[in-house]
Amino acid sequence: MAEHNVVGNIGEDIACQIMRKKGFRIVDTNWRFGHLEMDVIAINKKEIVFLEVKTRTSTFSDKRPEEYVDELKKRRMVAAANAYIKMNNIEQAPRFDIIGLIMNPLTHEIIESTHLEDAFSPSIRTIGKSSYSGQDRWHHRRKTIGRKR
Repeated sequence: MAEHNVVGNIGEDIACQIMRKKGFRIVDTNWRFGHLEMDVIAINKKEIVFLEVKTRTSTFSDKRPEEYVDELKKRRMVAAANAYIKMNNIEQAPRFDIIGLIMNPLTHEIIESTHLEDAFSPSIRTIGKSSYSGQDRWHHRRKTIGRKR
């Protein structure tokens, strides 16, 4: 297995530990549907968290691991979340988190970790009303959809 895959797998395991400590149950790791993928999916009574994990062995040009999640990746995360929610009839409010980890390349010890909870909100609501209980107001087809209470 390539070294970057080993680093990535260790990072995802650490991210799962972080989420468990915060009271979440891990329901899926490395979930794939067509070209869509999600590193970690965790759930509690209130929300479902779609988590992107970025693990690096150093910082390149002072860029933090979590800064590598660009707009394209965010759109893909939202599309994957939409598919997962629809396929599994999820009622919890979705949240998108990013965990950035810096690891010692020799010992694989985590030097630094950053957990960005609720790192971003989707700009467009694309999932069906029946599969989403609502966390924020999202805009879909020129309609503002508010939070269900």
